[in-house]
Amino acid sequence: MRPWKASQHRLDRLRGGTLRSHEPMEELPPDLMPKPDSVLDCGWGRLIFGHTFETPEKVADALRSERPGRRDVGFYVRDPHVVISLAPQDLFLDPSHTYRLWMSDYRPGRRMPTGFVITPVRTREDAAAVNRIYAQHGMMTVDEDFLWASRHSRKLCYLVAKHETTGEVLGVVMGADHRHAFGDPDNGTSLWSLAVDPQAPLPGIGEALVRRLAERYKARGRAFMDLSVMHDNAEAVALYEKLGFKRVPVFTLKNRNSINERLYVGPPIEEGFNPYAQIIIDEALRRGIAVEPIDPAEGYFRLAFGGRSIVCREALSELTTAVAMSRCDDKTVTCRLLAQAGLEVPAQQFAGSAEDNAAFLACYGSLVVKPVRGEQGVGVSVDLQTPEDVEQAIEIAGRSADQVILQRYVKGEDLRIIVIGQEVVAAAIRKPAEIVGTGSHTVAQLIDRQSRRRAAATGGESRIPMDEETERCVRAAGYSMEDVPPEGETIRVRKAANLHTGGTIHDVTDMLHPVLADAAIRAAAALDIPVVGLDFLVPSVEDADYVIIEANERPGLANHEPQPTARKFIDLLFPRTVARASDATAESRAA
Repeated sequence: MRPWKASQHRLDRLRGGTLRSHEPMEELPPDLMPKPDSVLDCGWGRLIFGHTFETPEKVADALRSERPGRRDVGFYVRDPHVVISLAPQDLFLDPSHTYRLWMSDYRPGRRMPTGFVITPVRTREDAAAVNRIYAQHGMMTVDEDFLWASRHSRKLCYLVAKHETTGEVLGVVMGADHRHAFGDPDNGTSLWSLAVDPQAPLPGIGEALVRRLAERYKARGRAFMDLSVMHDNAEAVALYEKLGFKRVPVFTLKNRNSINERLYVGPPIEEGFNPYAQIIIDEALRRGIAVEPIDPAEGYFRLAFGGRSIVCREALSELTTAVAMSRCDDKTVTCRLLAQAGLEVPAQQFAGSAEDNAAFLACYGSLVVKPVRGEQGVGVSVDLQTPEDVEQAIEIAGRSADQVILQRYVKGEDLRIIVIGQEVVAAAIRKPAEIVGTGSHTVAQLIDRQSRRRAAATGGESRIPMDEETERCVRAAGYSMEDVPPEGETIRVRKAANLHTGGTIHDVTDMLHPVLADAAIRAAAALDIPVVGLDFLVPSVEDADYVIIEANERPGLANHEPQPTARKFIDLLFPRTVARASDATAESRAA
């Protein structure tokens, strides 16, 4: 290494924050010099430490050698404008900020997290769970064999947060020790790939993971920890600044590819589309299909390619006929047609006199009451076991529809199966909203906190309503809204597993029993509908028993990532773009 490298390296330290060393500005000893051309494999891609490369050309070459399905990050790149000028068609300046935490400034948190523990990755199941969380956020996943082989590495550190009771992985963070990676004379570290399960029921997971990683590196005697965060990620920036991180002028370079194209192609066509429309729009743009916004607030847009034009409202397109839509809209018609096709459906009847309703309840013991027409769980009450509750539920359902139906309540897991073009594309278990007691918050406060977390995780699409049904479910669990449940107590505050009323969704596509998949395909054919979300009740997704309770002509495709719902939807609408899609999305799907 040449002497100017040491001087330049010191200049980088000054740019990165106040110089915290009293060493004179002279060439560093050879054993403290960075190793040249340092690259660190992280499982999802490589960290390319730009300041260890002798020339900008070498940095550009390293970035351009990125493997398919991976994401390399050029960090600490000196003169990034020069590096980009060497390959402007391939490289771009990442719109992220770099933050630094000096270990001498770090102060431990005053409150210990409850309900979860933080450990290194210890099992292959942990590795699979890490990828599940990354996929939920649309992040690069990790080669599981690499992660398992690296669990004792001094260069890398993967930490996971696990639920104390269930052992479920709720969050993950990765750290890189620069001293071990390339002999960093500045004795630094960095934090990468922080992610928390968006459906985690406990607060403070992200903060606890950051703190534990910082404390781990501080115990090793490291001087600082850096991280890169998107400039518009206000929630993450607020967390880091709360913990003492400070902005430093360090830049990041990346390759142009389908994984990160949103970072360099500019802002979306128009603001205001919900996640269910946006996922389809993004897939269309990726294939070169023109998108014309019509009414973003209601999810309407037009897609056009090669003379073919189709108007959509989220996953409902002009390919779905008015007749097919009406069959799904009326729940009594849906069940009648499915029963005629030889599929299993629950017994049901229209709400009538109090005597008729009570007789139907006596026949089956527990009922579901719902509007004949409706969506998003509005007016639906589940597991009603007394005539009084049934009559009250009928009154509530009647506020949103002229007719109300009574349906036999069937115990089991709530399963949504997505069928597109007579193919099962995704399946997921939907679970009703729950809260977990802290020993210091009332039921109402816990519901409000969980509702805000669900809204933040779904772009405002999922919230727990504070209505009569929620109050009924809380009473059925033995609590009032003002009670303070003990720490760790789980309370189900809704019976219906609808996402719009605070429910959570868990992918089970690979576990689906063939009989269930066949029933879904037959149901879509009976309704003569090209895109549909079918709601099943099943004892287990791996068993053949089922009943089908509803069909949704406008299913939320975004709820089923990482399954290729949007890709299959565009395949159906524009089959001529299928080959183009395989080229444009292969990397992101492989990840």
